[in-house]
Parts: sequence; C-alpha cells; structure tokens
Amino acid sequence: MRIAILSDIHGNIWALEAVLADVKKQRVDVIANAGDILSGPLEPAATADLLMPLGLPTIRGNHDRQLLACEHECGDASDQFAFKNTRTVHHDWLRSLPASLEISSDIYMCHGTPASDLVYFLEGVDEHGARLANSASVEEHAKGISHSLIICGHSHKPRTYAISGYRIVVNPGSVGLQAYDDDQPFYHVIENGSPHARYAICEQAGNSWHVSHRCIHYAFEEAVATAKRNGREDWAGWIETGRT
Repeated sequence: MRIAILSDIHGNIWALEAVLADVKKQRVDVIANAGDILSGPLEPAATADLLMPLGLPTIRGNHDRQLLACEHECGDASDQFAFKNTRTVHHDWLRSLPASLEISSDIYMCHGTPASDLVYFLEGVDEHGARLANSASVEEHAKGISHSLIICGHSHKPRTYAISGYRIVVNPGSVGLQAYDDDQPFYHVIENGSPHARYAICEQAGNSWHVSHRCIHYAFEEAVATAKRNGREDWAGWIETGRT
C-alpha cells in the first residue's frame, strides 16, 4: 500500500493543484484527505469543485464543521467567508463526510484526535506556546487504535511520531496554509518557514511504513493576492512567508 495524505487545504486551490500534480507522479494506490478543506479567504467553491468528483477517502475537520454551523449563526471570518462563497451542493458534501475513517485494517484517519477535532494529536500547547507533545499524551490519544498507520491533521505541522505497538502517527502538514496563530487553549503560533505546500506519502513495508514528507512549490503569489483582495492581510503574510 502506498498512500498520499493531504490535509488542511483551506480553499487554497493553487496549492492543491500543485500537490495533486506531484501526487500523480508518485504512483500511489490511494489519496486521502484529513479535513479542513474549504475554510479561508481564498477559493472555497473551486476547491470543492475540484475535489468532489475525485471521490477521495475524506473526513471533515473542525473548520468544515464550523463552516456548516454558519447556516445558523455567524462564524469566524474564515468560516463565514467560505460559507458565503460556496453553494448548497458543497455544504451537502461536507455534511456527508465522517469525523474519522478506517481506510483499511492498517490505516486510521482523524483530523485532530479520535476524540476531538479541536485537539492536536502531536503538539502540546501551554502558556509558553506550542511544541512537540510528550509520549504519554500521544499514547493516550492513540489508545484503542490498533492500526499501524494513524493519520491526523489540524496543526499544519508535518510530523512522524512512533508509538507503542509498532504504530506511527503521521501529520502530513498543510496543503494550503503554512503559518497561523490561535488563542486556544493558550495563545500560540504555528510556522513552517516557507510557502511550500505540504503533504506526505506513506508506503507499507511489511509491518512498518516508510514516510516521505514532501514540500511543493506553487504559485503562492495568486493565493496571496486573493487573500489581500478579500481583506485578509494576515492570511496573505502567512501564505507568502510560512511565518507569522
């Protein structure tokens, strides 16, 4: 099994197109999408229109859930923009996505953790910021998941983390947004340091996995211009530099 893992596209159609073009060269068996697909001040409808016909194994992330909630009350700026700039067919697609997915007997996928789409699997956050989680925390999140490959997203931080039972947890990083800040549960920033789109390829080798984290150049200037045009200078900077 050779699987390409995408996550946290956030409506960045230019990054997504570049990643899919690179994936096409990698001779993978399946492409999986770990959520947070459309939210952001970019091109949510075009992103959905590209992905929906592909029928990829896909789960919803916290921002997909929050986008749908905008039908009933105003959400944050990124979710609200994506809700207003997508159509019912896109909302129905998001609504149909599961919160987690068993892709095979060896592969399990969630967005944050199996228990919550708002909690980082591989990062800890406290008053000092975000950093690599300790092993006890990661083991607790993975409790009850016997699959040898556990896929997560949410933090936008590419990581491969080995845990007990010859299992690994892989976060492919973000296709579409390489930096951001957040104030929950404490203020912290995530930075990958460049605009490159991120994804991962995992190849099964007996009872283990080879993991390749890939960084893909794309026409990020178009994404930057779109973010600025839609009034989001913060996103423009995050996309352009991969830093806050």
